[in-house]
Amino acid sequence: MKSRITLFLALGGILLCNNQAQAQTPVEDEVQLRQWIKTIASDEFGGRKPMTEYETKTINYLASELKSLGLEPVFDGSWFQPFQMIAVTSQPVGGQLTAKGKKRAVLKYPDDVVPWTARATDKIDIPKAEYVFCGFGISAPEYGWDDYKDIDVKGKIVIAMVNDPGYYDASLFRGRNMTYYGRWLYKFEEAKRRGAAGCLVLHNTEAASYGWHVCVNGHMEDNLAIYNPETQNADELAVKGWLREEGARKLFNAAGMDMDKALSDAKKPGFKSFSLKVKGDIKMKVSYTLQETRNVGGILRGTSGDKAVVMSAHWDHLGIGTPDETGDAIYNGASDNASAMAGLLLCIKKFMQLPRPRRSIVFLFPSSEESGLFGSEYYCAHPVIPMEKTVACLNFESIGPAQLTHDLVLLGAEESPLSPYFIAAAAAQGRTIFFDSDNSDGWFFRSDHYNFVKKGVPAVVWENGLQPVDPSRPNKYPMPVWYHKPSDEYKEDWDLSGTLANVNLVFSVGLSLTNGKD
Repeated sequence: MKSRITLFLALGGILLCNNQAQAQTPVEDEVQLRQWIKTIASDEFGGRKPMTEYETKTINYLASELKSLGLEPVFDGSWFQPFQMIAVTSQPVGGQLTAKGKKRAVLKYPDDVVPWTARATDKIDIPKAEYVFCGFGISAPEYGWDDYKDIDVKGKIVIAMVNDPGYYDASLFRGRNMTYYGRWLYKFEEAKRRGAAGCLVLHNTEAASYGWHVCVNGHMEDNLAIYNPETQNADELAVKGWLREEGARKLFNAAGMDMDKALSDAKKPGFKSFSLKVKGDIKMKVSYTLQETRNVGGILRGTSGDKAVVMSAHWDHLGIGTPDETGDAIYNGASDNASAMAGLLLCIKKFMQLPRPRRSIVFLFPSSEESGLFGSEYYCAHPVIPMEKTVACLNFESIGPAQLTHDLVLLGAEESPLSPYFIAAAAAQGRTIFFDSDNSDGWFFRSDHYNFVKKGVPAVVWENGLQPVDPSRPNKYPMPVWYHKPSDEYKEDWDLSGTLANVNLVFSVGLSLTNGKD
């Protein structure tokens, strides 16, 4: 009964708020949304890579927009929250890694392997590094799974498959609903805890949900990490990296082992990790810079209480990198994440047209999401409003273009206290919520909201729906076409009908949360 009452109250509040928020017409909303996307994703901003001249241009633009919209700076009178990062470029000496077992293996860079380090050093030199295959590289007692049982990986190079066993067997873990154990960041964390010298995540396009080009484009230059001046990041893994299946096959062939059988066995309970008995010197040239990057934020102060809602959208993208087949080398990031920034700016504009909410709203634009959610990680460790007083995080990620749909997809929401708010907001639009239990691509862990979740703050992932209002007009620019490519550019023929509807829906959720008491 309580959940029904909460749902009813939320619905009533959202309907009332929607009626209050009609100061700007949908046409005006779309014109403004397009202008923000077009500007932020223009070549002038150079792909918005942190710690470049384009960071300064991007964050100053955002600060000026927040000021013009009427917000207060949130970081002790400043729009910016600086923190120190290390940007590391690593490359194997000679453009390859070699190893020897029964035969010799030559892993070419970047065709077979893309290694890097987060350490502040001028070289990585690991003599006679031993390669160990550790299945998924998971230790999960709650699922009865331990790939590290009875194997010592100290000082060795762990090879760990991407994703988790549930991707291949619905009876394991949470089935297609990937756990954090499936994320490549977890693989590095666990290998570090075990004392490994390095970890190479074995790429698979289907299990990772993206192609090898994403691994290459994201890690050949300027790998970012939060910098610890006390340790100079010497406590980080010496080697992190991605290993292509073709490269892994070379190592297994050098070991005289059947890779296909090993991968098959690793997907089953009871698998035992093993050494490939293949060793090789790992020598990498390393260059790095220590620089500051900055989160950007403003605040709309509430009328009472000390709690707040955070609404966020990361400002960074991949910068200028490898040219595509057209010769374009600027990764403009129009959908990822200029569309989301524009959506958040539009929400701010809407909030500023209404009476001040009961609770405060922190509007946060984190840095360095693309490199590992670092900006939101830093914010959550140094929050403006304590985490225990942060009611929810509503995060915008790659929201356009999107056609209008009858539904909205939510990930990680079935057990979330935010679900009634989304259901009510969708109902107010004559739409429904689809609770997606297939998190096989790990999307729930791949944006800034997840650092809030790790601190106990409710957050869900929302995506465009599956039931288009007009099936005869499919989205011309689905994610596989542009994801992390120079082709992610704003185009005038973008369909933003669904984008606008979704922004309004999330705005209504935010409005209900900021004026509620739950």
